[in-house]
Amino acid sequence: MISDIDETQAPLLDHLLELRTRLLRCVYALAIAFAVSFYFADQIFALLAQPLVHAFPPGQGKLIYTKLYEAFFVELKVSMFAAFFVSFPVIANQLWAFVAPGLYAREKRAFLPFLFATPVLFTAGASLAYFVVMPTAFKWFLGFEGNKGGLQLEALPGTGDYLSLVMQFILAFGISFLLPVLLMLLNRAGIVSRDQLVKARRYAIVVIFAVATVATPPDVVSQLMLAIPLLILFEGTLLLMRFTEKADAKRKAEEEAEAAALAAGETPPLLP
Repeated sequence: MISDIDETQAPLLDHLLELRTRLLRCVYALAIAFAVSFYFADQIFALLAQPLVHAFPPGQGKLIYTKLYEAFFVELKVSMFAAFFVSFPVIANQLWAFVAPGLYAREKRAFLPFLFATPVLFTAGASLAYFVVMPTAFKWFLGFEGNKGGLQLEALPGTGDYLSLVMQFILAFGISFLLPVLLMLLNRAGIVSRDQLVKARRYAIVVIFAVATVATPPDVVSQLMLAIPLLILFEGTLLLMRFTEKADAKRKAEEEAEAAALAAGETPPLLP
C-alpha cells in the first residue's frame, strides 16, 4: 500500500538537512563503487574492448597510447564510468526517498512505473550498442585498411579515443532509449497529447534522424541502427498512450457518475 502525502510539515532546515544526508549517501556510494571499479579497471576495460577485439582479424588487434599519462587517465575514466552504473540504484533510491513524501498516493503510483522503466530501457539501449552496433560499426571502420596508392593503411586506435567512442555509443543509445519515458511523462503531465504527437509524426521522424546523426559517429550504419529503434519506440509509445488515455477517460467518467449520484442523493454505482 502506498500511503498518501505526509500530513506533517517539516521546517525548511529539516528538508535541507535531509537533502544533505541523502546527497552524502550518494557520494559515498559513488566513491565506494569507484574504488572497487578502479581495482578491476583492467578487467572492465578488457570487457569494453571486446567489440574491437572481435572486429580485428584473430590475433591482430592492437591499442596504443601516445602520451605517457594516457593509459592512467583511461583507467580513471573507465572506473568512473563503471562506478556511475554500479551506484545508480543507490542514487535513484535516495532521490526517490527524498521526493516521495511530497507526492500524493496517485502521483506515487503514476511515477513508480517510470522509475523502474528508466534503467530497463537504458540497459536495453546500451546492450544494443554493445552487442550489435559497435561490432558492426568497428568492422566497417576497419574495412578501410589495406593498400592505398602504394601505401599500407593500418588502423592503430588509441586507448583514449577508443574509450571515448565506446562511451559515446553506450550513452547515446542508452539515453535515446529513454524516449518513451520522456513522452509518457509529458503526456501524464498534460503537456502533450497523443493526437498532437500523431499530427507531429513527420517532424518527430526528422528530429529522430537528426538526433541519431549528432549522437553517433558520422557513419550511416550507426545512424540507422539508432534511428530505426527510436522510430519503433516512438510508435510503441503512441500505442501505449492510446490505452492509457482510454483508461483515464473511463476512470474520469466513473468518478463523474459517482459524484453526480452523490449530489442527487442516490447510491453511487459500484465500481469494478
